Amino acid sequence: MRALAFALLLPAAVFCQTNPIVRFDTNLGNIDVELYPADAPKTVANFLSYVNKGAYTNSIIHRSVARPTPFVIQGGGYRLNTNSVDPIPSDPAVVNEFKIPNTRGTIAMAKQEGNPNSATNQWFFNLADNTGNLDVQNGGFTVFGKILNDSSLVIMDRIAAVPTYQSPYADTTPLLNYRPGQVVGPANFVTIRSIRPLARAISAGAFGAFGEAAPGSYLEIYGVDLAATTRSWEARDFNNGAAPTSLDDVKVTIGGQDAFISYISPTQVNVQVPENVAPGATVPVVVSYQGQEKAFGSITIKPVAAGLLAPESFKVGDYQFVVAQHQDRSLVGIPAIPNVPDAPAKAGETLTFYGVGFGAVDSGPVGGRLAQGLPRVVAPVQFFFGDREARVDYAGLVPGLVGLYQFNVVVPSGLGSQDLPLRVTVGGANLTQTLYIPVRE
Repeated sequence: MRALAFALLLPAAVFCQTNPIVRFDTNLGNIDVELYPADAPKTVANFLSYVNKGAYTNSIIHRSVARPTPFVIQGGGYRLNTNSVDPIPSDPAVVNEFKIPNTRGTIAMAKQEGNPNSATNQWFFNLADNTGNLDVQNGGFTVFGKILNDSSLVIMDRIAAVPTYQSPYADTTPLLNYRPGQVVGPANFVTIRSIRPLARAISAGAFGAFGEAAPGSYLEIYGVDLAATTRSWEARDFNNGAAPTSLDDVKVTIGGQDAFISYISPTQVNVQVPENVAPGATVPVVVSYQGQEKAFGSITIKPVAAGLLAPESFKVGDYQFVVAQHQDRSLVGIPAIPNVPDAPAKAGETLTFYGVGFGAVDSGPVGGRLAQGLPRVVAPVQFFFGDREARVDYAGLVPGLVGLYQFNVVVPSGLGSQDLPLRVTVGGANLTQTLYIPVRE
């Protein structure tokens, strides 16, 4: 049985780049915000510094300008304590990084009038398109993120609909269930209970990057400050063939079960889904470092969530080519694929494909251990080159690796010379990937 003879990227490399997401947990609902570190790196780092030390926990929306014309809601300045509302201590001001327009749903930094480089801890959401105002004054107001989805925009608008009153914190402080003359209490404020990173969890990016996984699948989890080191698992991390559930004090749970950790970095953690996570539900994914929760997300678990190795580097125009090996271990390719020789598939030869998420095997576990022997996939796997079915000589785990499937497939005859669609079924269901393979007579 052949093992991979090229750099697979499974478990270590960063398959794609993604922006961090944070969740504003308010007493009126959650607002998920995607941050833009590429456009406003110092501003995002400044904001996350406050987030990471809990400065915004139990803070309030102290200003809302929504009537007669929607403008902004503002927070980050004051925090509820036991018997008082106190200013949030500010760090040194951050340099202005205005680049992105102040459109509806964006988040930007507040600052002092006449001083572009005075932003510290206060931020605001744009309730409307404010580009004609905020983009042209005081050096432009730095947008560093945007609300991620419609449900979060609904919560922003719900906050904006709260009646406002004059308070020690602003002329227009939104107050819930308040009547003029009564004593303002904690329950009257629109409260940010916490702001914390929200992890993005997808199945391995080079194998399809699905929003679902199977027991034994690999996940890529993206966030911020997930780890203090960058490395992959090594032989020393395995114990009698068992994969590690912790790397350098980083742990991950999926549906409450310890996941097997194959790669860690400050912004990405790759894990294998344990087999005792029951399919059929969307389950929480939690990343912890040194016992402290650093990010949370979710993933849908299914019995099979299969994908073949087909990285972005193998995409040519609208054609996503699959990765396959000839019998001499060289790659199947065409000149348009960078760094891959012109070596199309030929009728009668046996090609090797690789995948993840193909489900249960007939012996041993899929997850958490180096595969022993030749564990074969339980569900029937079929390969079609165009409309011609190919013979599959082996469909199972790669011996000596963890959770990686190998498929030895004989190329049918009579295909001509063309780039053919490659259709693969598992248990009669088509893979969701749209893949191609070059074949030449």
